[in-house]
Formats: sequence, C-alpha cells, structure tokens
Amino acid sequence: MEVYMGSYTGGNTTGFVSPAGDSLEGPIDLSEILDLRRPSRYPVRVAGDALTSRGIFSGDILIADAATPPAPGKVAVVMLAGDVLVAQLAWRNGQWQLLSGRAGTEPLPVEGDDAEIWAVITGLVRTQV
Repeated sequence: MEVYMGSYTGGNTTGFVSPAGDSLEGPIDLSEILDLRRPSRYPVRVAGDALTSRGIFSGDILIADAATPPAPGKVAVVMLAGDVLVAQLAWRNGQWQLLSGRAGTEPLPVEGDDAEIWAVITGLVRTQV
C-alpha cells in the first residue's frame, strides 16, 4: 500500500469545487505552533509514569519555557539534589513543593542551593497514540 504524504490545497480537483475548500488549513508547522524559535523554549522527553494522572506519559515530548514564571498547578522541570525532575508545582507554607501524580507520595520541597525550578511546561507533543 502506498501512502502519499503531500499537502492538499483543494485547487487540483475535477468536477465541482468542494464547499469545504474555504475550511482547508495549510501545512502545520509544529515549530511555529509551539514557538520553538524562542531561545527560552526547548523540548524535553518524558521518562517514567509519575504524571499519568496529568495526561503526561513516558515518551511524550514536553515543551519547557525557562522564561515562564512558576505558578501553582503548573508542571515544571526542576533540578533537585542533582536530579532533573518533572513534577507539578504547589505553593505551600511560603515555599515551592513538587507533587507527584502517584497517590501516597509526599510533596518534595524545592529548597536549598541544590534546588531550582528551571522551566514551566507550556506544551505537549505525543508521538505514540
């Protein structure tokens, strides 16, 4: 079976013009949609299943933005004690904490010289459906 991977503009048809022609979208440029030209944005591939409750699965590609300020409820890339983690942020008792999507897991405080919120996740690309 041969599959044609071109784009359809609606102009190369025979017979009558399709009324759906006004609704056709041009090529999709993920770099533009995800704004990857911005120097503060970069892709991060997920390893692990700690955030499946947030709809983030192992193998997904997250778009991290180092210029986006942290906010409660957002997912972020965090350096903690030499490890790079992706977790949901919470603001409790005057400090940032990391929440796992796993039940029964205690929040981790983001504190000390070896802890830093690097970037906030602004997008997700799933390559496996």
